[in-house]
Amino acid sequence: MGQLRAGIVPVTPFQQNCTILFDDETKQGVVVDPGGDVDQIVAAIQENGIKIEAIWITHGHIDHAGGAMELKEKLGVDIVGPHEADRVLLDNIELSATNYRISGVRNCTPDRYLNEGEVVSFAGHDFEVLHCPGHAPGHVVYYNRDAKFAHVGDVLFQGSVGRTDLPGGDHDALIRSIKEKLLPLGDEIGFICGHGPGGRFGDERRSNPFLR
Repeated sequence: MGQLRAGIVPVTPFQQNCTILFDDETKQGVVVDPGGDVDQIVAAIQENGIKIEAIWITHGHIDHAGGAMELKEKLGVDIVGPHEADRVLLDNIELSATNYRISGVRNCTPDRYLNEGEVVSFAGHDFEVLHCPGHAPGHVVYYNRDAKFAHVGDVLFQGSVGRTDLPGGDHDALIRSIKEKLLPLGDEIGFICGHGPGGRFGDERRSNPFLR
């Protein structure tokens, strides 16, 4: 087993951080949140010689799951996550697309939903599943304890937090998710988020205005 690595492919007009997590020795990996622009994602996978084992979804919003079914068909792998509480969002991606005037996305049907405390893995890299509602009811975070790394989707951003004005959003629940599940993991934990640059939990605990 080699080192855990990550590459980001910004996709859709929302510039969502579609993330390719992979082992730098075996080149096995997963795609996290293929929101769209599937041809760009496939090109990045092929250019880097990554063998994708699964598609992981953090939550059911269009910019994170809109390209999942197409990518599943192209790669022949399963879609894993999020929590089943996001089923309604996943079933209405195409409706959401009409509101945003976005084409080429499809409703998403995961092969497996996830629950708090489960573990998902590839190439020997284990990720604990944390159910972190607030931005979306079924939002999950993928946490790798050994690498001191988390993919937090749209729960937490550098200097900000996920919006809660969309259907199913709950600001109080979001802040609880961050303060009770993410920050206790430790200040040293680095994170990739769904949009923009990542960071470390300690910096957000100290300076994020939404967490004071």
